[in-house]
Amino acid sequence: MTMTTERRFNGVDTATLFATIRAVTEQPELARFQFRTVNEWVSGNHSEGRFPGFYGAGQEHTHASETVIQADHPAVLVGDDNGPTPAELLLNALGSCLMAGLGNIAAARGIELRGVRCDVEGDIDLRGLLGIDEGVRNGFNDIRVVFSVDGDAEKEKLAALVAQSRSRSAVFDVLTHGTSVTVEVDPGGS
Repeated sequence: MTMTTERRFNGVDTATLFATIRAVTEQPELARFQFRTVNEWVSGNHSEGRFPGFYGAGQEHTHASETVIQADHPAVLVGDDNGPTPAELLLNALGSCLMAGLGNIAAARGIELRGVRCDVEGDIDLRGLLGIDEGVRNGFNDIRVVFSVDGDAEKEKLAALVAQSRSRSAVFDVLTHGTSVTVEVDPGGS
């Protein structure tokens, strides 16, 4: 299907957005998605992440192009700085998810955006993950997200876009509502 610029508002194909909402409302089974990544160790703290495809809307999908994400630690954390840390990638995932939601919600509400920036910061105490202090958690203690939104609506309506994006964000939900995560070893792996 070719998407024309006439159907886009803030870069969002609103006709397809509303058609997707209608289709999932009428056929809830289309809402089941499974996203996947594959991560391979390179050396030291350096790994490469790939996205082999996903299941959704009743079928398997592949991405239009291959994406490889490097992850590493900076030298101060015993790495070679070949990419962002996994913790930074998590912060980026949160910011990206919130940003995507804001763009879709603004388009659906007919609010033209001129510019949006999302700054995400997370505080972590390395004593936990380094095994120095069992009383210190391994992950972030606090995460802060600050949006700057410039658009053709009052400040309250722009703030409401951010609030709605937060309430619909999959990544925000995962971080704030606890998600069951299992980690196991493939007995047939090499």
